Amino acid sequence: MTATIRTARVWRRSAAVVAAGALAAAGLSACSSSGSGTSAGAGSTANASSIAAALQKKSTITVWAWAPQDKDIVAAFEKQYPNVTVNLVNAGSSTTEYTKLQNAIKAGSGIPDVAQIEYYALPQFSLAGSVQSLDGYGLDSLKSDYSQAVWDAIEVNGNLDAVPQDTGPMALFYNEKIFKQYGLTVPTTWDQYVADAVKLHAANPNEYITSDTGDPGFATSMIWQAGGKPYTVSGATSVTVDTKDAGTAKWAAQWDQMEEKGLLSQVSGWTTQWFNGLGNGTIATLVTGAWMPDNLETSAAAGSGDWRVAPMPTYTSGGTAASAENGGSSYAVMKASSNALVAAGFEQFLATQPGETILANEGGFPALNSILNSSSFLDQAPAYFGGQKINEVLSAAAASVLPGWSYLPFQVYANSIFPDSVGKAYENKTDIAAALSTWNNASATYGQQQGFTVTVK
Repeated sequence: MTATIRTARVWRRSAAVVAAGALAAAGLSACSSSGSGTSAGAGSTANASSIAAALQKKSTITVWAWAPQDKDIVAAFEKQYPNVTVNLVNAGSSTTEYTKLQNAIKAGSGIPDVAQIEYYALPQFSLAGSVQSLDGYGLDSLKSDYSQAVWDAIEVNGNLDAVPQDTGPMALFYNEKIFKQYGLTVPTTWDQYVADAVKLHAANPNEYITSDTGDPGFATSMIWQAGGKPYTVSGATSVTVDTKDAGTAKWAAQWDQMEEKGLLSQVSGWTTQWFNGLGNGTIATLVTGAWMPDNLETSAAAGSGDWRVAPMPTYTSGGTAASAENGGSSYAVMKASSNALVAAGFEQFLATQPGETILANEGGFPALNSILNSSSFLDQAPAYFGGQKINEVLSAAAASVLPGWSYLPFQVYANSIFPDSVGKAYENKTDIAAALSTWNNASATYGQQQGFTVTVK
């Protein structure tokens, strides 16, 4: 199937800081087991034919999701499978939904059949036994349709626990007008990026290379791009936290040069002032996910024609292209679903050509390789970016995301305490590396309290 895919995208960043609340207490608590009916549990022989048969019967599933494209995806699914009714519920985005989901799991009632869960939060539900392994549903056959990094994100403890929808491979968004005005070279290394930051701010103290006030989602993505692997998860309960991780140290040393010297704008992200800075060029670059273009077009319209996209800088000259994910969501069948075959059929529809085409047409950045590599996607040349074929860069970024990254099985809580240590380092312009170590130790302590066996190195 081919499709004409428009340029617009929708903001899909991972939540930066969240309240601990009920979600933080998820720990190792497991939900109820699968119900009867058309469910299929671990070790099931469910396959394409059994899913197809289930989709022909009268049934209803409930899906919790906030992605704006899902309304049309559901409509297309119901048109193709008229016997199935999908009750689409927006229970809130990101951590708002997760808190409600965790409360439903604890209560043992009101649990949806399918839930949208961002990649960084999936392990917290997977390792608590709250989602249904999809290994017995034949969906593992989709593996070659996605990048290894995307598949890594949905395979937890050796189990396929969700399907991918959108992704956020990172790239360097930069204001070409500002770069030309101040004689800056588009950096291919992080050393060059720091040099640009120094040169720009020296030429005009009101200009900054970028804005960063401390965001755990950004920090972990940057550590990922630096080749870091600070977290290792073995089995359902064993976690290793490496406070001396080389990639973490590499990124922190690079970023400290700008943070301690006041070369980072302290304008908070996603505020009117921030978008104004992007529009007028006082914030000259963003290192962020592929979902950013529509946000710039919509909220920083004054910068139209000035912005361009380049690959992420590397740590060595001529280094191999390397990116990381920053945002993106999966869809999991909940363990308590009594209609898991139909839920799995919906997920397959959502994660393959029918659903992914709708997602891309309506502004999402897709995970499916066939769309990322299609000419209709790659040949787009949005005017906001001066006619540059930005999807060529962004699709290449998706292909260069480093594999092997793991989040903590309590990452949602860990992100909530990020301001207590790393956030203060940004405020006080002190060592980021030391603050990251403090953060990781505090996160590890929480994990131990929740029943995980956590080894700190």
